[in-house]
Amino acid sequence: MLRRYPHAGEPLTCTPLSQGLLNHGYRVSTTRGPYFLKHHLDDATRDRATIVRQHRATRRLQSLGVPVAPPIEAGDGETVTEIAGRCYALHPWVDGLHRGGAQLTLAQSMRLGTLLGAVHTGLEQVMGSERDTDTGGAGGSPAGYASPEAADTFALIGDLLAAARGRRTRDSFDELAEHRLRERRTLLERHADRRPPDPGVPATGWVHGDFHPLNVLYRGADPVAILDWDRLAVQPRAEEAVRAAAIFFVQPAGALDLAKVRVYARAYRRAAGADAAELAAAVHRVWWERLNDFWILRWRYCLNDRRADPQFPAVSALAVWWTREYEAVRAAFTG
Repeated sequence: MLRRYPHAGEPLTCTPLSQGLLNHGYRVSTTRGPYFLKHHLDDATRDRATIVRQHRATRRLQSLGVPVAPPIEAGDGETVTEIAGRCYALHPWVDGLHRGGAQLTLAQSMRLGTLLGAVHTGLEQVMGSERDTDTGGAGGSPAGYASPEAADTFALIGDLLAAARGRRTRDSFDELAEHRLRERRTLLERHADRRPPDPGVPATGWVHGDFHPLNVLYRGADPVAILDWDRLAVQPRAEEAVRAAAIFFVQPAGALDLAKVRVYARAYRRAAGADAAELAAAVHRVWWERLNDFWILRWRYCLNDRRADPQFPAVSALAVWWTREYEAVRAAFTG
């Protein structure tokens, strides 16, 4: 692998990294220093053309001053190395730490909103020409996607309840899952008439697609790299801002830190040129999305994959708290 990178040096060690749910990453140490080696595994984004587009976007964003870590070119000028049908990319190693919202001050929360706004406006500049050539898929201009149907969610809840109750050896997670599923069914019955209307026009904004604490590296108080651009796509930009806040600023008991959300959202709106009405619509769509979403339970009960289990207590509590505090949450994003 490293022979394809003439300036990378001779390999010394290769250490797998534990973080990351969809792809494999390694810290590779060589005689020239450390690198990050990424093995692209996610079915939705591992094709060569999609990866090349991600790389092209990050190189262009870097020229605009956005903190990213574009891949290193191999000897042939390519940034994707394919071995036995598998795609890899070598990136510079960036020293830094991941910070959740609890570790961010109000000033840093504001800066986070400014950063995401810069990502969105930067993508608008560097990806504009690609809108005309891509049609659909991860990088095209898809029609506005439909909001989940409560009837479908009721059926899913029934399936997941049966799975949670039917385990041969139940644990505290299964008990919590059953409680949250029954609770969510009641909430959906009560709020089924609040389903957001389907968008009448296609989405037009490019987004990172997976903006959360494990994809932002800090050195001291400053963000130094936005990582993992696998989900780069055309989607409603304001919804990414709301989803990111719901991940960064959720507290263990499921509440959002609304003081930090408020300064983050103001900074985002200012940097991205988004108005309060756009954020209000995004809040409503993401709230409904969360009310109908059980991806962690799908992984556990349908795929027998428990890697996301630790996220479930806070994520499942957030949907309940958000429903109860809906007006306060909307005010924090729009005020």
